[in-house]
Amino acid sequence: MSTAVAGSGKPEPATAVGEGVDTSEAPSVFDRAHRLTTAGLLMLVTFVAFESMAVATAMPTAVAELDGLAWYAWPFSAYLVASVVGMVVGGDVGDRRGPRAALLGGVAIFATGLLAAGVAGSMAVLVAARAVQGIGGGIIAVSLYVVAGQAYEARLRPRLFGAISAAWVLPALIGPVVAGLLTTHLTWRLVFLGLLPLIALGLALVLPAVRGLAVPGPDAVAAPARRWWALLAGAGIVALQYAGQRLDLLAAGLAVAGLAALALGLRALLPAGTATARPGLPAVVGARGLLAGAFFGMDALLPLALTELHGYPAAAAGVPLTAGALGWATASQLQGRRPDWSRTVVLRAGFLLLAAGLAGTALITLPGIGGWPAYLTWAVAGLGMGLGMPSLGVLLLDQSPEHRRGADSAAFQIADVTGSALLVGVVGVLVAASVTGALPLSAAVLAGVAVLTLVAVGGAVVAPRAGARPALTGDPSVRAATLSAS
Repeated sequence: MSTAVAGSGKPEPATAVGEGVDTSEAPSVFDRAHRLTTAGLLMLVTFVAFESMAVATAMPTAVAELDGLAWYAWPFSAYLVASVVGMVVGGDVGDRRGPRAALLGGVAIFATGLLAAGVAGSMAVLVAARAVQGIGGGIIAVSLYVVAGQAYEARLRPRLFGAISAAWVLPALIGPVVAGLLTTHLTWRLVFLGLLPLIALGLALVLPAVRGLAVPGPDAVAAPARRWWALLAGAGIVALQYAGQRLDLLAAGLAVAGLAALALGLRALLPAGTATARPGLPAVVGARGLLAGAFFGMDALLPLALTELHGYPAAAAGVPLTAGALGWATASQLQGRRPDWSRTVVLRAGFLLLAAGLAGTALITLPGIGGWPAYLTWAVAGLGMGLGMPSLGVLLLDQSPEHRRGADSAAFQIADVTGSALLVGVVGVLVAASVTGALPLSAAVLAGVAVLTLVAVGGAVVAPRAGARPALTGDPSVRAATLSAS
């Protein structure tokens, strides 16, 4: 596998997975050859992240104005299902027509969704607009990895993925606040419309820089049927999330149907062996699901636990999430400065730090201690994410051949969404059980912490497999065997 270096057109052999990288005279992601690409990518990530963080703040006002309270969950569900489809579309377009076409299409679709949401006169239009945004957002997420694989040599990828991770921090800190001010003092519509010129600016920066990237050759993968499997998987995720919000006979039926739909969809979308963490690409994809699921499962539970167990106001209950975001950004920058570190070692360290942060958060359930330990433990968990997420991005590009990079990046992102949704659903079932009186909330939180900690420990066990290269990966028949038929 070779990687095209931006600005040179010459291939540079990719560094073997898990090996050190010579950092002597290493270029920068902001040098002349890369600065426009980097700035454009980071702007796109920042603004997509801002919309993701801000929309939850604006949504209550939006649904009230549109007289759609009964549809409150639909804008979120529509985005989620559509984003899974968008990831597959982005992977297919990137593999067949190149990253420039995928990125241009993704941003155009996302911007169309923003415009439609901003002018929506009914709840049905808002839900449809969120679905359009989801398709665009999914395409953009996958395109980032395709661009990174072609435009940045191996030694720069740790720093690039560290910067991309850090680009989520500012939206996490100010997104809800800005959205609240716009919604309260002006209009919720600006949460969507206000991003349009900024998205256009990011695209204007990145498009000229990626114009010269390679167009796929005859080995490019084209699998339009994957989009239907993606829709099925997305519907399964939504069914599981909805089932997790209720404890009745309908919930049991929804859970069974959701699991069946998800299993069928993922079988066609993820590399064969992902569930068993087969060494190589399947382990990389599986580890992404474990890392995201363990973190975001607790990220969803923690504010509720602090509010209900200790009476914290909303602002104070959100502080640990900010601490986690800062820890994430700090560790992302640290690993980016050391591209010579073994990625599998860094990934395992990330999982172990996440497990330690999760286990320590159990202290908030003990009588008489209060919620203050979460301010520290969630920062530790954030450090783990800052080490783990960029390392997985590097490993993905090392494991994925160029002609499959779009499809493999889509599988990578789908594993993230699926892992997060499943474990947030587990947490939701535990919370619902506490609401019905089946167990105290403190016990539900403790059980959730235990499950998520075990997932993180499992990820630490899997981590070394993510750096292993299966034998004969260059053989097309072996490559084909590593992916389920679509």
